Amino acid sequence: MKKSQSSAIRFGPVLKVFFLCFLIAGSAVGYVWQKSQIFQLGREIRQREIQLSQLASENQKLTDQLAILRSPMVLDQRERQLNLGLAPAQPGQVFRLPEPVLAPPNAVPARQLAQRQEAVPLTQ
Repeated sequence: MKKSQSSAIRFGPVLKVFFLCFLIAGSAVGYVWQKSQIFQLGREIRQREIQLSQLASENQKLTDQLAILRSPMVLDQRERQLNLGLAPAQPGQVFRLPEPVLAPPNAVPARQLAQRQEAVPLTQ
């Protein structure tokens, strides 16, 4: 009986030490994994920022190119190049439309309801 008690007493501290070592090792592995994830995410952020700046510069170049292609001088030159026979519009050919007035976003439109009229005899 004393032999089983003494082995149980010795096994308790060993189990505590093993659990403590396991906890420290697990924490260390978790710390290293977390640091590697932070490094990888930082690298992805840098790549996305580079891609964003490249797309912004490409967008600016395309916007500038569109402005050049829409300029009257380039359009005139292109029309002559393709021999389309276009001419400026005559004043009678131009119709100016008024800009629609937008209602404020918080304004509720009034309901328009038909009004009943008194019955009017058809024969007079």
